[in-house]
Amino acid sequence: MKNVTDCFVSLGHWPSVGSFGFNTDILATNPINLSVVLGVLIFFGKGVCEEELREGAIEQMEKASARLRKVEMEADQFRVNGYSEIEREKSNLINSTYNNLVQLENYKNETIQFEQQKAINQVRQQVFQQAL
Repeated sequence: MKNVTDCFVSLGHWPSVGSFGFNTDILATNPINLSVVLGVLIFFGKGVCEEELREGAIEQMEKASARLRKVEMEADQFRVNGYSEIEREKSNLINSTYNNLVQLENYKNETIQFEQQKAINQVRQQVFQQAL
């Protein structure tokens, strides 16, 4: 344990190489070089980012256009199917109405025949009663 404590204590006794402060020598700190490098990175990096954004926007627009074409085709198909369905329902309604009219005509004819037969039977009964 004494060795570990001695290590920390000895760190405090190192001779200071220099004091803390700002280096004002422009050539030593290279702010000009750093600003040139940063300027070049910003200038060319900006173009790369814009190009990537432009390509991404074009890609999204192409996807949206393809989806729009697909939806328009589906809408046209629904429209055609809707018109076909309407025509089919119209034809079914016309056929059903025609069948109902034919059935009513048959009922009417049966009723007329029944009433005629009834009248004939009444006349026969009256003639038969008068004959007796």
